[in-house]
Amino acid sequence: MSIKSIAAKIFAKYIRNKIDKWASNPEATQEKVFKELLEKAKNTQFGLDHHFKDIKNYKEFASNVLVRDYEELRHYVDKMVAGEENILWPGKPLYYAKTSGTTSGAKYIPLTKESMPTHINAARNAILCYIAETGKSKFVDGKMIFLQGSPELTEKNGVKLGRLSGIVAHFVPSYLQKNRLPSLMTNCIEDWETKVDAIIGETKDEDMTVISGIPSWVQMYFEKLQQTTGKKVGDLFKNFDLFIYGGVNYEPYRAKFENLIGRKVDSIELYPASEGFFAFQDKQGDKGMLLQLDSGIFYEFIKSEEFFDENPTRLTIGEVEVGVNYVMIVSTLPAYGHIIWVTPCSSLQ
Repeated sequence: MSIKSIAAKIFAKYIRNKIDKWASNPEATQEKVFKELLEKAKNTQFGLDHHFKDIKNYKEFASNVLVRDYEELRHYVDKMVAGEENILWPGKPLYYAKTSGTTSGAKYIPLTKESMPTHINAARNAILCYIAETGKSKFVDGKMIFLQGSPELTEKNGVKLGRLSGIVAHFVPSYLQKNRLPSLMTNCIEDWETKVDAIIGETKDEDMTVISGIPSWVQMYFEKLQQTTGKKVGDLFKNFDLFIYGGVNYEPYRAKFENLIGRKVDSIELYPASEGFFAFQDKQGDKGMLLQLDSGIFYEFIKSEEFFDENPTRLTIGEVEVGVNYVMIVSTLPAYGHIIWVTPCSSLQ
């Protein structure tokens, strides 16, 4: 066992203990985040418009900050994109993540210097929780592929702009750089089919141990890899034991993947979004994911059947029930009272 894999086990245990502490105290964890958001944003335009300085508790916050979608926040975002400072968060954002989303067409989601580490740490912690639970760490010595968007960014009024996966590519920890594939040049290829062919050229002779990406993207990579080499993915990459995915439900792909690989491999589900890294699978035996309660995101919930009522009841993390479907509302480092998703609460811990 290498020094790197031994260190990974030690660090994994440390991080797992830290996660267990805040996860076992969800209400206190969220109260801390709630107060920090109010304090840091009180002098922004949004904070002044919604009287953050006078808000003492959640009830007052819910009265002052209405639930809204991106279109209802757009006039604030448009000011930020135009170059104005101190609108939704102090100063200017580091990046804008451009996304088509599921509503509102093209959206510009601000990413701040405070929010970027939460994306990186959550992805890292998902892997560390896997190591802490299973004891498997040998894979850190092999090559890892992250199928993602181009890391090439444009600029808008002094702020970098790109897809979330491309932005995150600039924050891969230094200790993973030597293990990481594909190369920067290949990652910057825009045409997906051309990119996949280039990735195959770089990876087919490597010791790939971890493969990560949206299942539909990875399936195309696996199929072309098999066509090119004439081998099952698992025969080509004998030490490939961990698949990390997000973006869509994996179940419709699972049987096809196992056929392409030639065997079963462990998997970790992630729920990243431009607005925040919301959850990840922290236990192999559970289908649910751990909601990231300490990552600068304050969560509220509305029962799905009440969502279109005139005055639906807004609930905090301490008031939700397992097995009930909720619309999830998030207040993050750059946005407040923003509608994100509908999910069964039973899928979140």
